[in-house]
Amino acid sequence: MASNLPDYVASAKPLPTTARVPWYKSTAQTYAGIMLWFVFWQQVPSGSSTAPGGFLAHGLGTAILTLVAAALICHFLFYLVPGMLGMKTGLPLYIVGTSTYGVQGGFLMPGFLMGVLQFGWLAVNAYFSGKLLVIPFGYVEGSGIHLVVAAIWAVLGAFMGLKGIKYVARVATFLPLIPFVILIVLCVATIGGLGKFDANALVTSGQAAGAGSPLSTFAIFALMISYVVGFFATAGAAGVDIAMNNRDGKDVQLGGIFGVGISTIFAGGLALLIVAGAYGMNLTGVKGLNPAEMMEAIMGTNVGRVFMYLLVIAAFPAACFSAFIAANSFKTTLPKVNPLISCGIGTAVAIALAVSGWAGKAAENVFPVIGASFGPVCGAMMADYLLAGRKWPGPRAGFNLAGWISWLLGLAVGAVEFIAKIPGLEGLAGKVPCPPVAAFIVGFVLYIILAAIGLQSKKLDMPANA
Repeated sequence: MASNLPDYVASAKPLPTTARVPWYKSTAQTYAGIMLWFVFWQQVPSGSSTAPGGFLAHGLGTAILTLVAAALICHFLFYLVPGMLGMKTGLPLYIVGTSTYGVQGGFLMPGFLMGVLQFGWLAVNAYFSGKLLVIPFGYVEGSGIHLVVAAIWAVLGAFMGLKGIKYVARVATFLPLIPFVILIVLCVATIGGLGKFDANALVTSGQAAGAGSPLSTFAIFALMISYVVGFFATAGAAGVDIAMNNRDGKDVQLGGIFGVGISTIFAGGLALLIVAGAYGMNLTGVKGLNPAEMMEAIMGTNVGRVFMYLLVIAAFPAACFSAFIAANSFKTTLPKVNPLISCGIGTAVAIALAVSGWAGKAAENVFPVIGASFGPVCGAMMADYLLAGRKWPGPRAGFNLAGWISWLLGLAVGAVEFIAKIPGLEGLAGKVPCPPVAAFIVGFVLYIILAAIGLQSKKLDMPANA
């Protein structure tokens, strides 16, 4: 009965169909802004790998093919079902998630978890934005000035997210055009070198610098997919909130195809082309595999520095939105705690992650945590959706064990590389290819099995106005 529902569920009202908008005015542009963030595409050529040649070790074709596969996985496995659930219900993630995790468990999963992880994103944003801000002045990554700037950036982002998000939102729609244009300009400037790009020469030069052996083709596929999916996982689950603004299933599909799939391929693909072209042109000052760090060598010092600051400006709304999403999550799950306190603590943690340098290894530390956490969430949500006949089943009582058990075991699989750092468990390292996808599969399969043996809690009726 509706009387058994907590107030936050019983009072939920779906977004009316009259307030829905086309995919190109909502879903596509939102996801395009996420995938055009420089923190994502600047690491596409290498991910977390230090192997010579990175993901370009076997040529552009292999790298781009793998990127396309990763984009399709993001769209079909991590975004599409949350998007459909948002569109069909008109309800936000913290309500839709009560089906998979129960009305009591829904306080924690996925709503509270989504809020907590936003401070990881704030830390990443602050670290890399601070880095681009100080490089033109001759300060290196990890210097005291860099870390101070990163801390100030985190505070400003959190403050604006709590107090001034409506003002940031007014310009945030247009800011993704900045990295869009910069990527095109960099690609045009380096495209003349693509015909001369030699992957073997890139690998050889890396080995000469002591970088070891190049990645195998399989390792490139596994690591590229892990990198892209790890970055995207929370955004996939957030498809509930994003696509609840869509009118129908076609909007959800097209919004994902363009906003998730094509935007991922565009941003990541151009990053690969820029790096390959720069090496093919044998430009003075080009080193490493980070296109953002090559901008001065490609465009000249002055233009390169302007590009750095433009990328930082375009990144600021993302910092604000991270704090905004976290605040909304905490207001729902911790209603008696002042958001200034909860978000203040979260911001302090974000600053600590940035200053310690932990956030600077985003592809190695942050993205795997996110993929491990939300891989099984998206997997279980898909299983729940399919078992219910491609619809939202409605809220379930208490803690839905099928959801929680599938998440815990999926998390263990997705976090295997972190678990392998525990003394005595080192043998687990490298045993699970594509941990975020493996975590998704475990969450999906286990939820179906656990539901079949009766570990789903009972369904509760939503009020007629929901």
